[in-house]
Amino acid sequence: MSGRGWPRAGGGRTKKSPELEPAASAAGVASEPAGAESAEGARAPAAAVDLPTSPLSPTVRVRTDTLDRFISAVGEVILSSSQLRTGVARYAQDPEVADGFDRVDRRVAELQRRVLELRTAPLVRVTDTLPRTARQIAEKLGKRVEVEIVGAELELDRSILDRVGEPLLHLVRNAVDHGLEAPADRVAAGKPETGILRVEARRQKDSIVIDVSDDGRGIDLTSVCRRAIAAGLIHPDLVEDLPPEEVARFIFHPGLSTAQSISEVSGRGVGMDAVKATVESLGGGIELRTEVGLGTTTTLIVPITAAVQRVLLVGIAEERVAIPIAKVERILEVPSDSIEEAAGDCFALVEDEPIPVLTLARELRIEGAAVEQRAVPLVLCEVRGERVALRVDRFAGQQEFYVKPVPELLAPVRILSGLTVLDDGSPVFLLDLNQLG
Repeated sequence: MSGRGWPRAGGGRTKKSPELEPAASAAGVASEPAGAESAEGARAPAAAVDLPTSPLSPTVRVRTDTLDRFISAVGEVILSSSQLRTGVARYAQDPEVADGFDRVDRRVAELQRRVLELRTAPLVRVTDTLPRTARQIAEKLGKRVEVEIVGAELELDRSILDRVGEPLLHLVRNAVDHGLEAPADRVAAGKPETGILRVEARRQKDSIVIDVSDDGRGIDLTSVCRRAIAAGLIHPDLVEDLPPEEVARFIFHPGLSTAQSISEVSGRGVGMDAVKATVESLGGGIELRTEVGLGTTTTLIVPITAAVQRVLLVGIAEERVAIPIAKVERILEVPSDSIEEAAGDCFALVEDEPIPVLTLARELRIEGAAVEQRAVPLVLCEVRGERVALRVDRFAGQQEFYVKPVPELLAPVRILSGLTVLDDGSPVFLLDLNQLG
């Protein structure tokens, strides 16, 4: 890809998974302690992972940078295998050649599956401290809480696991501080004195879904509407037509809080925008359901692995870029005369709803000759909680690819979240849509 045009650079029992067994050195393998001095006198990184060899055998301790290099090398093998098949496609008519390639593809797919397993770790690594945190906050506030954790044995990519811990901690703090009532208030409402906080994880296809639920007072959506109107997020005349789930989305708007006062522990709404941004930057999503008097459930949906993603390839001038499929609602083509411009902003009517249109070439500063199109290709997606349409020049299909880190030179360009090389050798960047605009 050419460089031109891109931006410059209280108590209660806890139900949880058992502790992981400490790692032992495999027979014949010297296991260097994390952070030990190396022969050259340099200090090795403390981070390390335990690689199980079989359910009954010891584990081998490997430095994470070594594992990352290995995973990157496997990604190159996968890419090279795909490029090789493309390059010799004219010989594929030979049954023996075709059969040989099929065998290689199966072995490479198995290698990919195995290496991705090395990247994963159990969710218990970030949920193990949540019960203690919840009890400490409850005790400080004169409340009682019982914490239940379900599904902590599920595994997901370490790079995702490391970043999902802080959002979970924030949701637990919010639930205890602003969700659960004081014991006297709970009794008056016909509830047990001890509140229930439940963190439940489950697998859903290629994602992990994590529910953080409390049986507290719930969120007053009428109050949310008033604050949204005061913040200029919605016109007063439109409030009555909003369904509850739409109103609840205002909770994730920066600075919008429904707490009557901001405590030193947390503020319902304060920081929820950061939680949403973190989850979406991982290629996931967040939902919130609440009912006054019954409690609130916040759902985090995160991919199991960040190394392999399914994407939509789109063309812009001579370039191609990738958009995570998880962010795409649908693709469509609209007549060019149906896109209107007003005060510098573009809109398109989609099913009688005006949708803001962002021209991706302009957003990415990609130069190229303007293309006259009777039908304009649009990608409907969500950008920072708003439904928008991305204008592109053409659709280039869907693909599942191995995501590599962005080169250090382009790391400051935040909209670029990953890089891959297609079968024809073309480099393609994966976009973080939350950085548009």
